[in-house]
Amino acid sequence: MSDQNIPATPAKAWSGRFDEPVSDLVKRYTASVFFDRRMAFQDICGSLAHAKMLARQGIIAGDDYAAIEAGMAQIRGEIERGEFAWNLDDEDVHLNIEKRLTALVGDAGKRLHTGRSRNDQVATDIRLWLRDEIDAIIALLKAYQNALVNLAEQHADTAMPGFTHLQVAQPVTFGHHLMAYCEMAQRDVERLTDCRKRVNRLPLGAAALAGTSYPIDREFVAAELGFSGVCGNSLDAVSDRDFAIEFTAAASLIMTHISRFSEELILWMSPRVGFIDLADRFCTGSSIMPQKKNPDVPELARGKTGRVNGHLIGLLTLMKGQPLAYNKDNQEDKEPLFDTVDTVSDTLRIFADMVTGIRVKPDAMAAALKQGFATATDLADYLVKKGLPFRDAHEAVALAVKAAVGRGCDLPEFTLDELKVAMVEVPRALPLLDTDVAGVLTVAGSLASRNHVGGTAPEQVRAAAARFRAILGN
Repeated sequence: MSDQNIPATPAKAWSGRFDEPVSDLVKRYTASVFFDRRMAFQDICGSLAHAKMLARQGIIAGDDYAAIEAGMAQIRGEIERGEFAWNLDDEDVHLNIEKRLTALVGDAGKRLHTGRSRNDQVATDIRLWLRDEIDAIIALLKAYQNALVNLAEQHADTAMPGFTHLQVAQPVTFGHHLMAYCEMAQRDVERLTDCRKRVNRLPLGAAALAGTSYPIDREFVAAELGFSGVCGNSLDAVSDRDFAIEFTAAASLIMTHISRFSEELILWMSPRVGFIDLADRFCTGSSIMPQKKNPDVPELARGKTGRVNGHLIGLLTLMKGQPLAYNKDNQEDKEPLFDTVDTVSDTLRIFADMVTGIRVKPDAMAAALKQGFATATDLADYLVKKGLPFRDAHEAVALAVKAAVGRGCDLPEFTLDELKVAMVEVPRALPLLDTDVAGVLTVAGSLASRNHVGGTAPEQVRAAAARFRAILGN
């Protein structure tokens, strides 16, 4: 049954307070069952913990709890088998389940809502749901990191240009470049882990906004549901959506990192660059140009980043004008949150697979290193280590680069005498140049010289990969 075909029935979900039924248009406008039914199992889990507490506190009878437990088991089975009849008239996942429970177990089902409100119920359900999704996304991030580490280890020695301003800057290794994205993903894991702490607090017991007069035990329910504690203020408990905003902000950063990587994959795959090729399963052709192989997956991920960023702004805007406590506005929190989770999860799942299908072209990377004077900084450092002040060394190398541009050659192509001629306007540099300068100007020498934590030396790339293998539990 599609969402739009969920039936409405003449039965009223509300009390005799109203003189006329809600119009069908308003029912569809205000209903959330189209999308919030994905929290059905969390709703059942929260209700069972609440019912167990009510029975333990003597608020409902033990027989009522047993009936609720049996009824919920049947409802869970119906939902799992796709047999549950979702009803638009019952507005949301909570009332749909409660009405079915009452139909199955009678008065015991009517007693379930004692001491709670839909306000604290939905806040609990969404926290339970998001907690599970955070755990799943962290696992996906780690799978993505594993793929990056594997490829980085394979290319710890593969030299490529490092860029600033999209201009050739200094030599790096492809493995080092990949490990940068592994670091970004690790910060994403840390952010989500920290965010989860604030998600993992129990609102249930706040009731509508002021708490309840029943002798409830919120700490017991929190322990039953695996929450680390309870929300400390009933008004805040039902109206807080900081946790959803915080998660979406973390998700926006995940997608931003993916988008940056996507941009590089797109550039690297271009025939004008030609550093890599993506596996065919992640690309498409053209309807008119038979030669085309388009990097659709990275392009779409780059576009979907705007979608997730939009959800963040939407949630911030949703909350900015709400007075305490709960308002119907908050129904609008779920669709952006659900879509954010789906988008991030699908993207990470695809990228973990896509990284394994990257085919690296080392020859193209090596050829690119011959453009842009990638070892110029190494030459300046060589002079500094021999006693020349850095600014003088910078000027001397700049003159050498200017001469190389004029000749249409790279710095390693100069003889020692030619290099001295090029630097003649900085006479202090000339006696410092010796035959050992040739080794400094090689790409291999440049890479090897950066042998410190965080550096691009192949030895350090392997060490970084090993460090991440330990973090990831490999």
